[in-house]
Amino acid sequence: MRKLPVILMLFLPFSSFAQDTTMKLWYTEPAGEKWVSALPLGNGRIGAMVYGNPAEEHIQLNESTVWTGSPNRNDNPDALQALPEIRRLIFEGKEKEAQELAKEKIQTRRSNGQIFQPAGDLFLSFPEHAAYTDYYRELDLATATTTTRYTAGGTTFTRKTFTSLKDGVMIVRLSADKAGALSFTVHMNTAQKATIHVSGNNELDLSGVTGGHEGVPGGVKFVTAVKVVNEGGTIKTADSALTVKKANSVTIYVSIGTNFVNYHNVGGNAAGRCRKFLAAALQKPYKQLLADHTRAYQKYFNRVSLQLGADSTHQPTDVRLQNFARADDPQFVSLYFQFGRYLLISCSQPGGQPANLQGIWNDRMDAPWDAKYTININTEMNYWPAEKDNLPEMHEPLIQMVKELAVTGRETARTMYGARGWLAHHNTDLWRITGPVDGIYWGMWTMGGAWLALHTWEKYLYSGDKIYLRGVYPALKGAALFFSDHLVEEPSHHWLVNCPGTSPENAPSIRPGVSITAGATMDNQIVFDLMSAVIRAAHLLHTDSAFADTLLARRQRLPPMQVGKYGQLQEWLEDLDNPNDHHRHISHLYGLFPSNQISPYRTPELFSAAHTTILERGDVSTGWSMGWKVNWWARFGDGDHALKLIRDQLSPVGTHKEGGGTYPNLFDAHPPFQIDGNFGCTSGITEMLVQSQDGALHLLPALPGEWKEGSIAGIRARGGFEVAFLQWKDGLPAKLVIRSTLGGNLRIRVPDKIKPVFDTLIRAATGENPNPFYATDEVPPALVAQGANVPPVSVAPTALYDRPTRPGEIFMIVFKPKE
Repeated sequence: MRKLPVILMLFLPFSSFAQDTTMKLWYTEPAGEKWVSALPLGNGRIGAMVYGNPAEEHIQLNESTVWTGSPNRNDNPDALQALPEIRRLIFEGKEKEAQELAKEKIQTRRSNGQIFQPAGDLFLSFPEHAAYTDYYRELDLATATTTTRYTAGGTTFTRKTFTSLKDGVMIVRLSADKAGALSFTVHMNTAQKATIHVSGNNELDLSGVTGGHEGVPGGVKFVTAVKVVNEGGTIKTADSALTVKKANSVTIYVSIGTNFVNYHNVGGNAAGRCRKFLAAALQKPYKQLLADHTRAYQKYFNRVSLQLGADSTHQPTDVRLQNFARADDPQFVSLYFQFGRYLLISCSQPGGQPANLQGIWNDRMDAPWDAKYTININTEMNYWPAEKDNLPEMHEPLIQMVKELAVTGRETARTMYGARGWLAHHNTDLWRITGPVDGIYWGMWTMGGAWLALHTWEKYLYSGDKIYLRGVYPALKGAALFFSDHLVEEPSHHWLVNCPGTSPENAPSIRPGVSITAGATMDNQIVFDLMSAVIRAAHLLHTDSAFADTLLARRQRLPPMQVGKYGQLQEWLEDLDNPNDHHRHISHLYGLFPSNQISPYRTPELFSAAHTTILERGDVSTGWSMGWKVNWWARFGDGDHALKLIRDQLSPVGTHKEGGGTYPNLFDAHPPFQIDGNFGCTSGITEMLVQSQDGALHLLPALPGEWKEGSIAGIRARGGFEVAFLQWKDGLPAKLVIRSTLGGNLRIRVPDKIKPVFDTLIRAATGENPNPFYATDEVPPALVAQGANVPPVSVAPTALYDRPTRPGEIFMIVFKPKE
């Protein structure tokens, strides 16, 4: 965290700025054979899962570009000719026939996407360590290192492992408290087509190539080099193993390189890249490698601190997980929050690939859902914490992927839909495919590119960087251009709708198995946001005024959100919702979060309808779904319910028959493992404490009753504001320190029970917020079904205050109870 002026530091407790010393996942047993008990390390390119087994240490390895396949496309050119007929059938109420035709003419006949696969496994065999005592292992979130320690034969052995953010290699350091005590064998394995051999100078090399999948030939070549450097003792070589005898300490360097250059070029030199990383790392002593890695990592991690109380349990992480649902352990939430930030730093680094469905960690050749990029919620959820939780650099790989999809998606728009601009359906992969993926029930969703493109705008709202905005504007504009061309008038109300489409992975109960539709609510919401963003971006960049006018005219013809007969927010254009539907996807609540179209202050009827919908769907579901629900309940201002969802999510896998839960290493479970739930919950915890989407910086919008005192420091808000420090006591804000990077009006929303004191620049707010980053687009009034019950949702009373700020200014606001 950057330094604050001394005058402000005097008012704040030192502990507020120090990272919690209990920021560790720790265990008293090794992982054994359980991958979901191993501990994750990553530097954005290399992913490692450290098992911590004494007799045979197992470190499973990934590299972010080790995928099946090679450059390819998966468009179906028959789609364009069939599109008018499919639309006609849908508008005539013949959705089943339309879906059958779409299955034949739109569903891909090529690849449904390639698979993210493991690179291999590193083993360190200690046959004399089968019997051990005093076992301990940890993942230290403060340093991004794992440590394993145990005693065998009267000697204490320690292993420290990290994947260097600075030097691009993995380092394993082995030591013992007695000289000459380290004797073990190093070997590797992989399920890939590969050769493994020992080269000169105590090095183990693995050279492989990924396979083909669904007709796409494999083309990713990769090389892994394992260099063993001993201090004392000897090293003997065999054909495919290295044996260390009686060493005092050993440092193992692991480097991986591939031939992947970009989504259309696999002409790189895998061996050369591997050697380059390894040679550079070997020039540094171990202590410098560790120090450089720690410094590079803490540059990101130390920006944010969350204090909800001390760890009063003093129990291993897996035991805390078992007990959390019934324990008073708020620090476990802080740990889980920071674990999410740790994971994003570890799996999404500038210049690399975005976090996929499993981040950067996968041990299976046949990964669930191929560990691709599922872009109808999961990939987007991965990046919800990026801006608000002060990791904007981690957002860059996703932004780059959007730019690449904007290129590949142009051909899909032209050949399949006869439209300009670009689109992507509900999945993509390393090769940036943009055609439909999987069966038409899931794959007939054309909004993936549009939703991803909105991340480029979201990033601007936090930074205010117009140079950046100009760089991403073509991709943002292209996504809107597609829908400007593609929307079609539906016959009943003459609204412009996306057709064909779906409400992701769900179907009305009256049409089981038939998801295809026109004008699904989520489609309308995303198109509304996309057009709004481009209109504003064009104005800011003084360009495309005519196109902005066109988008404004089209936006006015989008269907309004509708309240159905049960008082629910309609999921579809027709009132087809079933109150007994507990589907994991509640896509039409996109308008509540991550969007800001639904608000208790601006759209109370829609707010009530959304509340009815989430109550009908229930709490427990798959892990990522519960992560999304934490954010929704935070937007409802119900911190106790949000915390209930966190407890549901932080339950051992198998606790709930509906799914979800958390593995011993705190990975989120669908099940199986999906990383999106980790990131979704991290975002939700932030939303409980600070929100900035609804015209103001809202402090403690959804504070649970259990979190009566605490603090958060370093999170970001829209408009270039940083909440450098927020402390609360008795459930109310007490102190706020703001850093304003852009200047402009700061509007804060606080509980009506308190008022700011001492700052003469603060005034009660009136009218619209003049800060353009807090502008909200007017949402059309809801259409409410006749006879629907739309009860008001109770919202805690608040007050609004304004304070002018200057670029670079840092100031404190103190709050006191109203008399």
